[in-house]
Amino acid sequence: MKTKALKQFRAKLAKNEPVYGLWVTLESASITEMAVALGMDWVVIDAEHGHLDWKEINEHIRAGQRSDTVVLVRLAERSTSLTKRALDIGADGVVIPWVETVEELEDAIRDSRYPPHGRRGIGGERATAWGQCLAEHTSEANENVLVVPLIESMAAIPHVPAMCEVDGTDIFFFGPADFSSTAGYRGQWEGPGVAAQILQLKDSIRAAGKHCGVMTTSIDNLVERREQGFHMLGVGADNGLLLRSIHQALQAVDRDRLPAPSLDPADGRAVHPPLSQPPAGMAPDHDEVITRRGDGETVELEPGVSLEILVGNFNGARGLTTGIVMIQPESQLHYHQHPCSESVTVLEGKVDFSVEGRVYRLGPLDNIVIPRWLPHETRNPDPSNVARLHVAMAMSCPEREPVARAFDRIEMPSDSDGRPGFERVTRFSRADRLQGVGAGAEFIDYFNASLIPGIEMSGGFARFDPGGRLPDHLHDFDESICIVRGDANCLVEGRQYSLSDCATAMIPRGRVHYFINESDQQMDMIWVYAGPMPEQIVIAPGFVREKTSLEVAIEKSCGRQPTEFNR
Repeated sequence: MKTKALKQFRAKLAKNEPVYGLWVTLESASITEMAVALGMDWVVIDAEHGHLDWKEINEHIRAGQRSDTVVLVRLAERSTSLTKRALDIGADGVVIPWVETVEELEDAIRDSRYPPHGRRGIGGERATAWGQCLAEHTSEANENVLVVPLIESMAAIPHVPAMCEVDGTDIFFFGPADFSSTAGYRGQWEGPGVAAQILQLKDSIRAAGKHCGVMTTSIDNLVERREQGFHMLGVGADNGLLLRSIHQALQAVDRDRLPAPSLDPADGRAVHPPLSQPPAGMAPDHDEVITRRGDGETVELEPGVSLEILVGNFNGARGLTTGIVMIQPESQLHYHQHPCSESVTVLEGKVDFSVEGRVYRLGPLDNIVIPRWLPHETRNPDPSNVARLHVAMAMSCPEREPVARAFDRIEMPSDSDGRPGFERVTRFSRADRLQGVGAGAEFIDYFNASLIPGIEMSGGFARFDPGGRLPDHLHDFDESICIVRGDANCLVEGRQYSLSDCATAMIPRGRVHYFINESDQQMDMIWVYAGPMPEQIVIAPGFVREKTSLEVAIEKSCGRQPTEFNR
């Protein structure tokens, strides 16, 4: 234990100075040596996740000896034996995962202290200079050892004020990803409401005189977290920082890729540098169209079930129809089939969706995809609330054919992903999230040709944090973008539109565009492409297409630019 380093660490916190550190997950002790050489205030050796064994943990601790860098070990779980082992081999403290109650925090503190204040046994390892400094170490260890609880679950929230009253801990460290998972948003760094909840907890902890820590995700986020009042700041994890540097190098030589969970390069996605202008041969042949709720074509499908078409043949879309279906309480759209694939995403309420008798209960932002000619029906089981759905079909003029056949009813499990080779169900709460497509945005792929071989279209969900945006880009097919929550700005070759409340943009093939969230709230969209894979061509910012003489003549004769659809 490095008493001097720990006292310097606490002295900085007492003056409300940030302490910066590195999260270590890789085995080479050279990483910790680098952190020490760069003057980092702390490192955390992660023994909860990953592959580090005790020999490698020991080497990292050794690399931090005779330095002013505090070395902590993140334990796999709260454990007397694991705490004892980490401290005996020279760690300056421990990080305890998943602390939810006062009792768990008190147990962790007792594990780290010698009797009579705790239950740490006395060992003759590095911490005591192999028994040569037993008296000196045991006399100062209890007051200097650092115990950092991780607050990473919704269950911890009501207990945080009481935990702040417990003696023996200076810092509470947040785990946003696990916090989001317990809030029902698995796979997201900070799910809806989680960022605000963490800031509220931070304020509560600071008011109690304790400090807060968090990992940061970028240089901008590091500065933001410091300004928010977090004082134990992780500049990143070793593996994440290495990947970030590799991406930057690969971007410079047009070899960058986003990896797939399989780690097979063939399953990854190439990321290309922006083009200065659209490729030759991709000039659009018509304008974008913005259709707002109430301006689309409304069709009554059955009593109590209506469809408002927002993108389709009526406004120039090719190979694609999207819209909003409203199902009144206890109403039903009976069995039918289409000659094209169909996607249904629940926006509001719940529905029972049946496919050849297999019944799925779907809630908000759950999605089901039905291949062509597969009989299905939808029912709103709620006796008082309307169900609202976003639908997409891979045809400009979709057809619906009633099916009279009866099917045996089979209630599918609540976590069912559908039937392989038939319908595909995506449960929003546990869907895989994709990062890197746009700054401050995350995506869920609901359907594409890699997920459903033979499907004619692709689509999914995207959530934009405040300030989140896509790069300027275009597609080789028509696209529908429906803003299902919050406010978005859509910019198409210099023309700007404000969208909300399910307003839908139809962006034709070849039009350069991007979406940005300039509000202070999150924004959600459902996107659908009239192509089997979600491919985009990124264009350098600021592109404005030069108008042809014909376009100029049309605008002059009309007195306006024909960009927004009005019935």
